[in-house]
Amino acid sequence: MTTLLKRTAPVVTADRYENRLLVILFLAFGFVFFDRQALAFLAPYMDDDFGLSNSQLGVLSGVLALTWALAGMFAGSLSDRLGRRKPILIAAVLLFSLFSSASGLMTGFVGLLAARALMGTAEGAVLPMSQSLMVEASRESRRGLNMGLLQGSSAGLLGGIVAPVVVVWMADNFGWRTAFFVTIVPGLIIAGLIAKFVLERPPLARREAAEPVKAPKVPVKEVLRLRNVVICMLIAPCYLTWFVTMITFTPTYLTDEKGWGSGTMSAVMTCLGVAWVLWGFATPGISDRIGRRKALVGFTALAVFCPIAVVYVESPVLLGTLMILTYTGLGCFTLFMATIPAETVPRAALATALGVIMGVGELAGGFLGPLVAGRASDIWGLQAAMFIAAGGAALVVALSFGLRETAPAVLRRKGVEA
Repeated sequence: MTTLLKRTAPVVTADRYENRLLVILFLAFGFVFFDRQALAFLAPYMDDDFGLSNSQLGVLSGVLALTWALAGMFAGSLSDRLGRRKPILIAAVLLFSLFSSASGLMTGFVGLLAARALMGTAEGAVLPMSQSLMVEASRESRRGLNMGLLQGSSAGLLGGIVAPVVVVWMADNFGWRTAFFVTIVPGLIIAGLIAKFVLERPPLARREAAEPVKAPKVPVKEVLRLRNVVICMLIAPCYLTWFVTMITFTPTYLTDEKGWGSGTMSAVMTCLGVAWVLWGFATPGISDRIGRRKALVGFTALAVFCPIAVVYVESPVLLGTLMILTYTGLGCFTLFMATIPAETVPRAALATALGVIMGVGELAGGFLGPLVAGRASDIWGLQAAMFIAAGGAALVVALSFGLRETAPAVLRRKGVEA
């Protein structure tokens, strides 16, 4: 009788789990960028309380990048040492939601700076943990696409499309503080989903592991000797300079320099989000077929023109169109921050490599980039920030030629031809 009452636990197939994990991590990293982007869109509303200068806005953006970088490097190394990713990810999601909400309580610049620094400390762990979990659960044929959806399209949809619309609407109707307060709700929901549905070791990894138990530890210095890792570390700060400078100063440039209203600014910034979603999965998906290096060079060359268009194009409709066509860099982020390193380093050192690349990028590009751009803007005008962003992307194009190809399909073709 008892045997009849027993229920067998449902077995999750590898393919089904891959899709489920992608949805959960898509939401998790998307809301990280929703929170990160909120400050840029709320800055014009905060002027009455804080009177933020361009330099202070750059400092607020930079300090988040600084703590994000340090936390990412620490979390990646800790995860590889412990062999655990899920508990770190849950803690990170809960904490970044709490600290983001705390920004709405601050009454001075120093308090806001502290809240942003704490928020970066929590958010820094999310990306290397998510990427490591997703790489291990992905089929080879979908590796680039999955990583692009997770890192690029998620941030574009929630940070680039939803954030400017929701945050600006809430600030207009309920005040900028309320816009910060509501960010805690999705974080709590996502943390619950991770706790319930995410596995420490996915079915695909279990099936493929012929020699499971414990892979030998790989020293960090060995990882740093790999050519692709070194080049990705050099690319990261240049691309972060392009990205963080643009998202930090473009809303203010459109309202202050071009004199556009908050509604027009929000609509144009939403075009960046549309491009972010589109190129976020298209670029890595295309790279699965044509190769990582070709995709990185080609799409980054287009990204050089995006900040230049912000300066010289006067029509909101034309600027929005050009932004959709040239805001291609976010799809490239997945390539140098996740896919190329994942196809280069041993799995036992994966989270460490991802954390180091992200950390170096955030430190040099995410932290120093907006500080330099903010200071340059106070001296020469906001267009200086846009030219700094364009220069960062141009450097990436040059560096990308030094990468060794890692796309499995391309390597197989070369093997057949040889």
